[in-house]
Amino acid sequence: MRKGQKGFTALELIVASVIIALIGSAAMTTTFQIFNCNERNNNEMTVIRQVQNAGYWISRDARMAEIVVTDNLSADDFMILSWTERDYESDDVYHSVTYYFTGLSDHVGTLMRNHWSSDGLNADTRIADYIGYDPVDPANTSNVSYQNEIFTVKIATTYEDAGETREYQISRRNNFN
Repeated sequence: MRKGQKGFTALELIVASVIIALIGSAAMTTTFQIFNCNERNNNEMTVIRQVQNAGYWISRDARMAEIVVTDNLSADDFMILSWTERDYESDDVYHSVTYYFTGLSDHVGTLMRNHWSSDGLNADTRIADYIGYDPVDPANTSNVSYQNEIFTVKIATTYEDAGETREYQISRRNNFN
C-alpha cells in the first residue's frame, strides 16, 4: 500500500487469499486424516476384540472338555464339547457346549455358544461377530482341529477394511476321575 492511500492492492488481496486457502486446505486435510485414522483404528480394535473374545470362550470350554466333536457336524456347527461336573455328594452334572454360526453372509457371521446342562441350563450366548467361516475352505477361514489332546483353533475376523486372524493351541485339563 502506498503512503496516503487507503485499502489494499489487488495483488495483496490475491496473495492473502492464496495463503488463507492453503491454510484452510491443510487444516481440512489434517482433519480428514485424523477422522480416517480413528475409523481404521476403531475397526482394528473391533476385530481384535472379537478374536480375543472367541479365543477366551473356546479356551475356557476346551480345557474342561472330556468329549470333543469337530468333524461331521452340520454346516453351521463349529464344534461340540462335553464334560461332567463331578459331585460326590449328589448327582453329577453333565454339560454340552455347541459352538455354531448364525447370520452367515459371504462366509462372515456371528459365533454363538449354546450351553446345555443336566441341571436345567439351556442358554445361547453371542460370542463374537464378524467371524469368517467357510467349512469348504478351512485354510482361509476359522477352523478347529483336535489331535493328540491338543485343540488347534484358528479364528478369522473381518470388519470393513480390517481383519485379524489368531491361532490358539489349547490343552485339555487332566482328568482327575
